[in-house]
Order: sequence, then structure tokens, then C-alpha cells
Amino acid sequence: MPVLTRLIPSPVVVDIRPGALDDLASVLADERVSQSGRLAIAVSGGSGARLRERIAPSLPGASWYEVGGGTIDDAVRLASDIKAGHYDAVVGLGGGKIIDCAKFAAARVGLPLVAVATNLAHDGLCSPVATLDNDAGRGSYGVPNPIAVIIDLDVIREAPVRFVRSGIGDAVSNISAVADWELANRVNGEKIDGLAAAMARQAGEAVLRHPGGVGDDGFLQVLAESLVLTGIAMSVSGDSRPSSGACHEINHAFDLLYPKRAAAHGEQCGLGAAFAMYLRGAHEESAYMAQVLRRHGLPVLPEEIGFTLDEFVRAVEFAPETRPGRYTILEHLDLKTNQIKDIYADYVKAIGS
Repeated sequence: MPVLTRLIPSPVVVDIRPGALDDLASVLADERVSQSGRLAIAVSGGSGARLRERIAPSLPGASWYEVGGGTIDDAVRLASDIKAGHYDAVVGLGGGKIIDCAKFAAARVGLPLVAVATNLAHDGLCSPVATLDNDAGRGSYGVPNPIAVIIDLDVIREAPVRFVRSGIGDAVSNISAVADWELANRVNGEKIDGLAAAMARQAGEAVLRHPGGVGDDGFLQVLAESLVLTGIAMSVSGDSRPSSGACHEINHAFDLLYPKRAAAHGEQCGLGAAFAMYLRGAHEESAYMAQVLRRHGLPVLPEEIGFTLDEFVRAVEFAPETRPGRYTILEHLDLKTNQIKDIYADYVKAIGS
């Protein structure tokens, strides 16, 4: 009887704990990622520069590259700078922009990528995608998964709390995204990868149901693990479907319609998820999601991030145009302006003040 299985693209190392950054060199050596210590380390000029002072003595064989921003030009420049060196791996040390630049550069020069996250703002730290600004706005570029993910919870606590809150919104939105995936399966026969869906859903539920708060190590551990699992779920499915549905369409609409006023990615995704859950008739789930988001200091109403009702309605109407071909509750209902306003009024009553 044949035994059928599949290989899952995932990091060789996932090290999430207080003090993990101080052990970076030994962890990479022990796991045979870099026994020589020859690393190309991409950092920002802010928090990355401060961390460089802290860990540089333990990485004498490393070369350090300062990355100016999160554009495709920055990533290409980084790749050009490191290609002449003889490195074991590229390390992205910083937030999402630095890690995405390092992802792209590592893929371009054919080296493995080590993601060392300094905040938990979104689920991109372990995803097979680099999101970079370009002349047309913003693009998503397919890249290999990181070979290692290092998250030092002491460093995470030092970052502004808004980054943690953003990560919470992004993780919780998985629940709505998977519900949209299941809807597309029922209506259009779109294939679901059951493993990817299970990983993404449980990652979202773990954050949603955890009783802790943004200052607790136990909660931060679960949030970090959930964001890593979400990235792996995207690798398993081969796209962003496990974590991106109507919630992210609404987020993208805010970004495109109001680029100078848009809030944090996770804030918009959390709000979009709570509203999308209400749209699909999951009123109790929507109210509970809104309650949890509020407990963590996240917005659940557009005015809480500076948008009027009319601006929010416009974003919901425009949202399906941001991901052509993706089927979510927004495409399914095909709501008109007055319908959105009426449902929003009911949503506000349902979630309370």
C-alpha cells in the first residue's frame, strides 16, 4: 500500500523566546545555517543600528548593510551590494520593510534568508512573499521561505505597542479570510488546501481566545507563533488565500483610496474582519471579535482611525477591485451604497459602544 505524503516548506529554525537575539550566532551554527559566521546582515538606520551595537561583537565574520527603505530599488541595491561577498546566508534584522528587502535580495543572489523580527506588526515575517513599493504603488514578489526565524520577546516588548496591536489584528483576520475561502469553495468550487486553512484558522483562534494582553510574555509568544504559522500556511497553499479575504480587500481599499491617511495594516484588517464576519451573518462571532480587538486597543469602527461613514462605505464598495479574481463575502453580496450603510448601522448596534 503506497504511503503518500508531501514536503511542507517551513523554516529549519523557529526560535521565539526572551533573549533569543543574543544567541543568534550559536543557533545558526548549531543548526548548520552558518557555521563560519559569514553573514550579510541588513538593518535599518533606527532600531537595527542600535541592535547592531549590541550583537556585532558576537558576529565578527558578519558584514552589515544599512537599508534605506522598503522599495524594490532598495532591495535590488542590497542584492547588488552582497552578491560579491561569500556569505552563508542573508539576515534581515528589523521590521517588515527590512525583512522584505532582505527576502528579495537573498532570493536574487541565491542565499537562504534568516528573518530576525524586531516587531510583530504583521504576518509577513515568515511568508513566501516580499511586499515592496515600486513605481506603480506596491507589489508582491514571490520568494523562498526564510530558513530561520528568530524572535526575541525582550526586543518585541521594547518596540512601540502599536506594532503588537497591528499584529493582533492581522492574526485575528485569518478567521474571516478562511471563512471567505470556504465560501469560494461552496459557490465557485475553488479548491481549499485543508492543511493551510487549518493552520491559519487555528493561528487566528489562538490569538482571539488568549486571555493575556500585549504586555504578557505568554501572549506575545502565542502571537509570534501565530504569525509564523500564518506565513507557513501561505507557503503550503502557494498564495495568500489562508490569510487574505474581504478583511484585506478593505485594508487595501483604505491604502489606495486614502494613502496619506491609512492606518496600520493590522488595524485596518482587524476592523475589516469584524465587519466582514457581520456581513456573512456570523453576528455573535463578529461581536466577540470586536470585543477582543477593543480589549487590545484596536479599532472596530472607521471613525476610530479617522474615517467618516461615507469614506468607509466607499472603501467597502471599492474593496473587490483591489484583488481581481478573489471571491469573498463582498463579491458574493455585491452590496450597493445604501445596503452597506444599512448593514453598517446594524453592525454598530450589534457590537455596542
